[in-house]
Amino acid sequence: MVYSKIPLAQTVVQLCKLKNIKHIVISPGSRNAPLTIGFTNDDFFTCYSIVDERCAAFFGLGIAQQTKETVAMICTSGSALLNYYPAISEAFYSDIPLVVLSADRPKHLINVGDGQTINQKNVFENHILYSANLKLDLKDENKLPQKEELPIFKSLENKLERMLGLQQGIQSFNETEINTALNLAKLKKGPVHINVPFDEPLYELTDTLTVNPKAEAIDIKPLKIDATELDDCLDEWYVAKRKMILVGVLEPNSIEQQFLEDLANDDGVLIFTETTSNLHHPNFFPSIDKIIAPLSEKELKDLQPDILLTFGGMIVSKKVKAFLRKHKPKQHWHLDEKKAYDTFFCLTKHIEVSPNQFLSAFLSKITHVAKSNYFESWTLIKKHRSKKHLEYIKQIPFSDFKVFNNVLKAIPNKTILQLGNSSAIRYAQLFNLNPSLEVFCNRGTSGIDGSTSTAIGCSVAANKQTTFITGDLSFFYDSNGLWNSYIPNNFRIIVINNQGGGIFRILPGHKNTDNFENYFETTHHLTAKHLSDMYSFEYNKASNETELSELLKDFFNESNSPKLLEIFTPRTENDSILIDYFNYIK
Repeated sequence: MVYSKIPLAQTVVQLCKLKNIKHIVISPGSRNAPLTIGFTNDDFFTCYSIVDERCAAFFGLGIAQQTKETVAMICTSGSALLNYYPAISEAFYSDIPLVVLSADRPKHLINVGDGQTINQKNVFENHILYSANLKLDLKDENKLPQKEELPIFKSLENKLERMLGLQQGIQSFNETEINTALNLAKLKKGPVHINVPFDEPLYELTDTLTVNPKAEAIDIKPLKIDATELDDCLDEWYVAKRKMILVGVLEPNSIEQQFLEDLANDDGVLIFTETTSNLHHPNFFPSIDKIIAPLSEKELKDLQPDILLTFGGMIVSKKVKAFLRKHKPKQHWHLDEKKAYDTFFCLTKHIEVSPNQFLSAFLSKITHVAKSNYFESWTLIKKHRSKKHLEYIKQIPFSDFKVFNNVLKAIPNKTILQLGNSSAIRYAQLFNLNPSLEVFCNRGTSGIDGSTSTAIGCSVAANKQTTFITGDLSFFYDSNGLWNSYIPNNFRIIVINNQGGGIFRILPGHKNTDNFENYFETTHHLTAKHLSDMYSFEYNKASNETELSELLKDFFNESNSPKLLEIFTPRTENDSILIDYFNYIK
């Protein structure tokens, strides 16, 4: 096997191998050549070459999202590293394990005007679990003569021992730092940064390993529920008549079904689920905004819970955030092994175990609950809203709203749905999705910058067809994500093109002015046709309901290339159709 001749490069590669990090996303460069040589010459690793570092990082994030395993990204020195930052922040807030391996100049070449050089040490410090800044190997250390080859001069022997001792100290330091970073990425589920300095020459090879690093075991301490805290929760639960459970981002099949059944059958409990929660039950309340948006002040007061129990990741619905911030529950408990955000400014308990662990202990001890009509009364409202929802769709013209209704129904069973941010995820929240779908969206920081690249990474790692629904601005913003030779033929993109940032027409603002259209909505006349041709996607377009219905009939069928469907909707009508919806369903 071929290795880089540099001991530090060998150490990084071997420890990644020992930690079972298999997926390596590499962006081209010279300074990172020692790492690229090491990873690409070992069949243990699956390596991907992605030119654009921002796309590469989100591509890796999509792979990690699906495999639940740590993914490593490698880049050269300088500004290349900074392009990872959007994905790093997303991974940080979404608890996705990533390892950034950035090549760097030696310390003596930093801040002296050398090319492609920035201050890389701790560059992600506000959004990273750990930053390891490795030490440069002693130059040509591997060429030092052995003791038996030396003359008998004592001073030269002492010099050799000092040099060997220094290198051993550097090697020990580097191994400890790499082990710490890799262990934290896996244990704490998040991004880590390992900065790796290399001096020239960078391309020298060897067929022999000169290092033998040891992998340090991960010390996992089992989490336990505090018995006193559990008893306190039970006491409060027994007397509360209005209990609300709000579930954010969750991996599919992550909550045991029996727990969901037990909660769903409590007449004092309302379970609000977001599209990204991947939880389904007839007694649950999906499409949160459909319930909350039309409510009067009195009705909001009636909905106010005594206890709010939350678990899962970030919440999409602005309306439920506004509601719970104004009509605060007396108790807010959050279940999470790692963190608890005080999203509604009334957090009373952070219960530091997994939702399954808490629900198992908690539900098994419940012996009685207070009588309540909380569930029954709001179920009547849910039924009314659902009926009006269907009526409204039948009478509206072709628009974003109608497109989502038609497209979401057409997605095949037991496939993956990736949603772009901004309008795409918010429209999807208004519909009851097929429960067999697995739904994902970058809601850690809610940016549009890497949605396409993440969806492609997901499609590469998953063994299921992946459909990505996105708005036009998000799609064009991340169009370099299509510069990727690994996209499977069953990958599908649906671009809803309303010629600008349609979300801004829904928000308060002075619409239909030059200022608004240029600097907020950013109107355009771009289409995805030429991009589809350039990247070998099969392209189709629809501008009305008849065309859309016809194209959806075979859009998801097997094909010899990935497909892109671009749907054009009326820019100046979409916002009024959505706003009128909330008035109609009341």
